[in-house]
Amino acid sequence: MKKILLFVLLVLCACQTKHRGYVFPDDLDDKLVAIKTTTQLQDSIGDPQVKTVHGDEVWVYYGADETMRGPLPVKYDNKTALLVWVKGNQIVKTQVLHDDDLKDIKMAKGETDIPAAIELNALEELFNNIGRFSPAGLGQ
Repeated sequence: MKKILLFVLLVLCACQTKHRGYVFPDDLDDKLVAIKTTTQLQDSIGDPQVKTVHGDEVWVYYGADETMRGPLPVKYDNKTALLVWVKGNQIVKTQVLHDDDLKDIKMAKGETDIPAAIELNALEELFNNIGRFSPAGLGQ
């Protein structure tokens, strides 16, 4: 009985939940209605994790709970993503995505080939680096 109790205690101690990313308020949709500028958005939620580079400027905020239970796989739940379309200092459109709206993406096994990549073996790498680095203390 003591061994079972000890095992259960160890499993319970190994369980923990960490929040990753932003902690969104429960009334996120209501708060977004009142926000009209990027300054108000940054004051209310903070800086975005990602800003798009090409196309429409979109600010992306993401948050999730990471649950670890001993030897079991890590589980992510309560995922939320906030997408904000921005034009200048004005907010054009917002969209909130929850668990059901987000697709599960699985990583492909193996490696992706890089076009025109030069593959060198260990000796070629070693001789390729000769003369590339200056001795310590001599500067550039």
